[in-house]
Amino acid sequence: MKTISRTTAAAELLLIFPAVLFMTSLFARGIQPQQFEPAHTAMRIVDWYAARPHLGLWFLLIAMPLTVLISGCAVLLHSWKSNAELRQAAHETFQTVRVHFATLLVAGATTTAFAILAIVVLHMITD
Repeated sequence: MKTISRTTAAAELLLIFPAVLFMTSLFARGIQPQQFEPAHTAMRIVDWYAARPHLGLWFLLIAMPLTVLISGCAVLLHSWKSNAELRQAAHETFQTVRVHFATLLVAGATTTAFAILAIVVLHMITD
């Protein structure tokens, strides 16, 4: 079972990579002027996808992620039904989250604050 799961995970990562590359490029082209790197390269990637709507939009950004979504749901559902150890681990995780919910909220807020400050500092440096 582990071989199938690892193979499925690797295949899903390969299938989702083009969409992740595109979304990352959308973000990267907006963080600084496009004549500088990495915004220039990001813009070229976005332009490549835009110039090929059947390949870029329909296949790389819709069909491949949809395949990952459907196959991932099927694999997760099968794993959930057939693996009692997974169900027990999920139950224990939910119990732990419930007990330490306030701490997790503080950790999430702290991480979000770090990300916001990093974005603001990057913006200030590039202006």
